[in-house]
Amino acid sequence: MTALRPERESGASYGQEPYGASGAYEASGSFEGSGASGGFEEWGGDPSGQHGAYVPVGDEAYAVPVDGGYAAPADEGYVAPAEVVEAYLPPIDEETVALRIPEPPSGSRLPSTASTASSATGTTPGGRAARRKAAKRRHGRHGGHGGPGSRTDSEGGEEAASEASKAPLSRVEARRRARARKASPGVVASRAIGEVFITTGVLMLLFVTYQLWWTNVRAHAQADKETSTLQDDWASGKRAPGEFEPGQGFAILHIPKLDVVVPIAEGVSNKKVLDKGMVGHYSEGKLKTAMPGAKTGNFALAGHRNTHGEPFRYINRLQKGDEVVVETQDKYYVYKMTSTLPVTSPSNTSVIGPVPPQSGFTKPGRYITLTTCTPEFTSKYRLIVWGKMVEERPRSKGKPDALVE
Repeated sequence: MTALRPERESGASYGQEPYGASGAYEASGSFEGSGASGGFEEWGGDPSGQHGAYVPVGDEAYAVPVDGGYAAPADEGYVAPAEVVEAYLPPIDEETVALRIPEPPSGSRLPSTASTASSATGTTPGGRAARRKAAKRRHGRHGGHGGPGSRTDSEGGEEAASEASKAPLSRVEARRRARARKASPGVVASRAIGEVFITTGVLMLLFVTYQLWWTNVRAHAQADKETSTLQDDWASGKRAPGEFEPGQGFAILHIPKLDVVVPIAEGVSNKKVLDKGMVGHYSEGKLKTAMPGAKTGNFALAGHRNTHGEPFRYINRLQKGDEVVVETQDKYYVYKMTSTLPVTSPSNTSVIGPVPPQSGFTKPGRYITLTTCTPEFTSKYRLIVWGKMVEERPRSKGKPDALVE
């Protein structure tokens, strides 16, 4: 619908020149009277019958339509100020939406009253439905900031969703979320089992580290200390050959091929002898064997193959003819290996007898027997190595050839 405009008539109707120039209302007698707005006697109507009274504002005159149309200046070279429209147009009923101001044509020079009012007040013209539609067009369904710099619909939706998530929750929704956050019994049980497995694994790792590494470190230190003590006592003459107490060191075993130098103590107790990295002499009860200085007999020794210094770990590598030397306070006893029994029962005590039946010896002599566990890292069976004495050398004559580098 086009905006109302005062129609141009001849000079006789409106004057020879438009309002606002040097004609019409500026001529003497055009408007007379002392009205409220600048001394006009009254505001005349539009001779064509299409507009209402002419309204003077300052030096301009405006034609205000009676039917609620748009005010237009008498001279179309001017644009009506907003106060004219607001002063002489009927108010908009926003609640009942009884009246609607028609949209101005695209070529009109005057903005619509509604546009002017909305720009001043920041509201959308029309009723609630129109405002909702305008809001949707500007901001999307959930609102937001419109305009050239506004976000996209998806961004507006995400912002609205985040704002909605910050809103207070109902009791039902709060309980539902609390139940969702609470772990189920199955989850709790699986976590407990996992923690048990992890703890068990850590403990096993620590135990293996202790057995395979730390026990060797500690046993080597104790064995080295006992060896040094023996050599010092022999050099100072504090000890004399004879009977020794269980756990007491009395000799040193040398296995040159395996680079083993380890003290020999009385007895085969784990706690007193073997776990300290030393080699034990079978010297108690039915397992008692001869000493190296005896004229005949079997000098039997036991030692760990794994952990606690593991002095006999590689005795399975000894071959026939390899030398083993036992050093005492006054002599060196040299043995050469003769035979091996790879596997036998731990209860087979005949292997340390005076004449072991499986050793290949046929008559009494001066023998040596080395015993240890097999396979490695188990104690299910025993590994046996035998040897025969080939030299008895006093310390005064120096070391035997087997110990001379």
